[in-house]
Amino acid sequence: MLNYRVVIFAFALIFGVVFSIPSLMQSESGKKITLGLDLQGGLHMLLGVKNEVAIASKSKSIASSIKYIFDDEEIIFDALKLDEDTGVVTFEILDKDDIAKVNKLLKEELEGVTFSENSLKYSLQMTTEEIERTKKDAIDQAVDTIRGRLNEFGLAEPTVAKQGEDKILVEVPGIKTQEDEQRIRELIARAAHLQLMAVDEERIARVHSMSPAEAKSYGDVILPDVNTGEKYLLKGIPVLDGSMLTDAKVGFDENSQPVINFALNGQGAKIFGDFTAISVGKRMAVVLDNQVYSAPNIRERIGGGHVQISGQFTMEEAHDLAIALRSGSLLAPVYVMEKRSVGPSLGADSIKASSMALVLGFILVVIFMVIYYGMAGVVANVALIGNLFLILAIMSLFGATLTLPGMAGIVLTVGMAVDANVIINERIRELLNEGKSIAKSIEDGYKNAFTAIWDANVTTLIAATVLYAYGTGAIKGFALTMSIGIMASMLTAIVGTHGIYQWVLPKMDKNRLGYWFGIKGSK
Repeated sequence: MLNYRVVIFAFALIFGVVFSIPSLMQSESGKKITLGLDLQGGLHMLLGVKNEVAIASKSKSIASSIKYIFDDEEIIFDALKLDEDTGVVTFEILDKDDIAKVNKLLKEELEGVTFSENSLKYSLQMTTEEIERTKKDAIDQAVDTIRGRLNEFGLAEPTVAKQGEDKILVEVPGIKTQEDEQRIRELIARAAHLQLMAVDEERIARVHSMSPAEAKSYGDVILPDVNTGEKYLLKGIPVLDGSMLTDAKVGFDENSQPVINFALNGQGAKIFGDFTAISVGKRMAVVLDNQVYSAPNIRERIGGGHVQISGQFTMEEAHDLAIALRSGSLLAPVYVMEKRSVGPSLGADSIKASSMALVLGFILVVIFMVIYYGMAGVVANVALIGNLFLILAIMSLFGATLTLPGMAGIVLTVGMAVDANVIINERIRELLNEGKSIAKSIEDGYKNAFTAIWDANVTTLIAATVLYAYGTGAIKGFALTMSIGIMASMLTAIVGTHGIYQWVLPKMDKNRLGYWFGIKGSK
């Protein structure tokens, strides 16, 4: 008679078979497992990080913070400049009574800096410890940012990991065309450094005759328009930067052209609102990676912290730029030190060898179970088949990436899945040898074995979870397949086989225990 355990197992088996088909047949339709770089080839890159740019950006951020703090505290100051070559920030206060207040603010509000004062003129720069910390942060932040960009792009299981002290390893499976490779490289390498900068209205008329050195002497920079190349003279210290950005989405302007709409956090919205309030009639440039995308006139105070970037984008460019902005700018630009395309030939050999190992291991386990446990071994093998289909189905639904270590995880799961039934069968055999009935032996056998099986699987699952949380790339693939296999085996090996035993119990004959459970000395 059918029971709920058999019904659950039957549904699980059907589910596994149906959703495994696209992966097994490699059909175009339906969700299927993605093969990793080691199996299908892809793009391998080793990136370097320009730490000196991170230090310059941090110095510029310090200068922006000083301006914001002094404006907020109503401290009158002048000649705020940044020497990007040395990282030294200089400014002058106009009232000597403010010296004590300025010193207190610099100590309390700015970390990792040292400063000196002479005749109301201040000189400020980062400490050696802060410079080293900034370099380390630039590497760590680049790893997180690049990983976030590739994940948002929709790539399956990219590997992004720190290598050594100042390098980043990037592996992206499935990149087959030059166009895809170029797009990925641009997405990875794009600094996405957003700045809102004031136009120097007093000197803008001389921009075409002004050299960069002369502009620097005024505390300005000369930057080109992204489309026309027209030069803009901008105040070197930005009003605010991309660190205050909270979101970026693709939108459309009144001409149905793609634009980027981005939102600022509370501090950024306040700074933006205050700046636009005192700059009515002047221009503010939207600068991205040292190129001016627009420089509109400010007609009124703009509150809410919402800004728009327009620049004659294609939809693809706007989409990739929004991803780069959302995932955060790189503190320091990255550059390609080594690049190679990994061909799928290694993958074909690896798939063949791993598949052979999986099939051979499966066949040996199946044969052993049948010989040693009789029909109980057949029941365990049915559960094992269901377990394999469930692993493939769940990985297919989530679009998981299968790597060589992942295939090793499946092979390992085969042994772990059948191990539960070995424990159960041994418990049943012990009870039968004590003279208990088949029904009582089956029920007590599952009850006695459950604790050992549960403890073993939970501890292994915890280890797999830690591997997935802290591992990268191939390690994650191994942890994922092992985790799915453990959970699937709990369903198939405990619920499924128990239900099958209950279903065939009326047909079991105590005089044929050798046939049903492989007990020696019984027919």
